Amino acid sequence: QVQLVESGGGLVQPGGSLRLSCAASGIIFSSRSMDLGWYRQAPGNERELVALIARVRTNYADAVKGRFTISRDGARNTIYLQMNSLKPEDTAVYYCYVNTVGKNYWGQGTQVTVSS
Repeated sequence: QVQLVESGGGLVQPGGSLRLSCAASGIIFSSRSMDLGWYRQAPGNERELVALIARVRTNYADAVKGRFTISRDGARNTIYLQMNSLKPEDTAVYYCYVNTVGKNYWGQGTQVTVSS
């Protein structure tokens, strides 16, 4: 059974930083054969892509380019989202996402709130 568990969310002031983690069990993260990424959903909005490692290519939403960085640690079977220069509009629930062999897997989400 595949499980994705996010952590690292919380309350941060504008301009601050957070690092989200997504630890996997039941699946081996391999950027060569699967898509690994982060999505977010703010209240009243649809879920949107934040960052994605698709095979060997990395894509970012325009709203986070230059501020967020996605990475993968194969030894820990974990993916990360480093978020810098956070803005109030980054407030959302952040979800870890994996697509492999045509199947989508999601974590339970972690809340990120950017507020003074």
